Amino acid sequence: MKTKRPLPYAPFVATRTPMSRRHFLRGTGVALALPMLDAMLPRFARAAESSSALAPGAKPRRMFAICNNLGLLPDQFFPKGPGGRSYVMSPYLKHLEGHRNDFTVFSGVSHPSVDGGHPADICFLSGAPHPASSSFRNTISLDQHIAEKIGNQTRYPSITLAVNTRARSLSATSTGVAIPPEDRASDVFKQLFLQGSADEVQAKIREIDTGRSILDTIAGDAKDLQRSMSNRDKERLDQYFTSVRDLEGRLKVTRGWEQKPKPVVKAPVPVDPTSPAQFTERVRVMFDLTRLAFENDSTRLVTLLLSSVTTPVVELPDFAIKDGYHDLSHHGNSPDKLVQLRAIEEWHIKLLAKLYTDLKAVNEGGDSLFDRTMVLYGSQFGSAASHVCTNMPVVFGGGGFKHGQHLAFDTEKNYPLTNLFVSMLHRMGLEEDKFSSSTGTMRGLEMT
Repeated sequence: MKTKRPLPYAPFVATRTPMSRRHFLRGTGVALALPMLDAMLPRFARAAESSSALAPGAKPRRMFAICNNLGLLPDQFFPKGPGGRSYVMSPYLKHLEGHRNDFTVFSGVSHPSVDGGHPADICFLSGAPHPASSSFRNTISLDQHIAEKIGNQTRYPSITLAVNTRARSLSATSTGVAIPPEDRASDVFKQLFLQGSADEVQAKIREIDTGRSILDTIAGDAKDLQRSMSNRDKERLDQYFTSVRDLEGRLKVTRGWEQKPKPVVKAPVPVDPTSPAQFTERVRVMFDLTRLAFENDSTRLVTLLLSSVTTPVVELPDFAIKDGYHDLSHHGNSPDKLVQLRAIEEWHIKLLAKLYTDLKAVNEGGDSLFDRTMVLYGSQFGSAASHVCTNMPVVFGGGGFKHGQHLAFDTEKNYPLTNLFVSMLHRMGLEEDKFSSSTGTMRGLEMT
């Protein structure tokens, strides 16, 4: 769960005598490190967050983005024949048949210049190019871009989850720094719904107030420091303190949330499956947790990376799997391996169907929770067997769009998936024309 953002670090080279790396601004006995300046050699940078864009009190819109980083068998996932509303469902999509009019399936989409196989999963929501290159630096993910605008409207601006990994996630800050994911549903549940004691709440508020007082008391030090700086460094320092003031505003908002009781839910604390092999159960628990978080408006943005790469032999309730998940994805057209892989991937779609059903069962002001939640499911891989990142399998459900169609684009010259992200921004109330490699909104996809 994202409670604070780590300060990212970027290399910087200077040819003149540097300012001491021990140079800090100090307040109430606590040191605040400076940003990257021409006068400094160490690696500092800022993690800025913009102010809210949407007025509180509006009907909430939400986004749940899920990436399965071993993809899906193309011949089992993609509909055959022409696109449109009369398309013939593929074997996998038949598990979603009860929701046919409530989702759109895409073919021929990808992120331009995103390649490199497995490393591309962290670009699923950013579209940053060439993730396998030595000079790669990620860019902000879609969820964090939205969180910068509306994150202060909920207790938690966003939640970053993963299954079977603590090292990778779909979420990245404005400077491309990865947000570590939460992989234990029970821990997230406790943070969302279990209220601390009165003493614990007051202790947390004191921590927040202390942080705000530090920001106030360093102002004088900053003015003294600026007198000896170049104009370029003064501009960077001014940008840095703008971000510090933004942080101060977020601390103020956080203080307000700490004083409000957490929502009371009837659901018990989830039981975390003990083995990575219990992959489908771990996914189900995370889906249930996300529904609860949305139902109680604890957050409006959740990302979930399903780390199939690090998953061992998967335990299924209705099929005996013999080989490791990653090995099965490199099936070499072995009939035995393909049968096992299909069984696992069908469970992915069955769980997605259950998520749709569960979201539809929750009423929110005359709409279902599904109507107000965009559910993006897909993979960075068009084919895990060959490590290609084109023709990505993508299903997009709910959220107030005119669904029930197959949007078929050129499978050789792909259409940018980031165009869907611009449409999603519009659905969230953010009238923005561009995100990452986008060229406009998603062609053929209309809001209701």
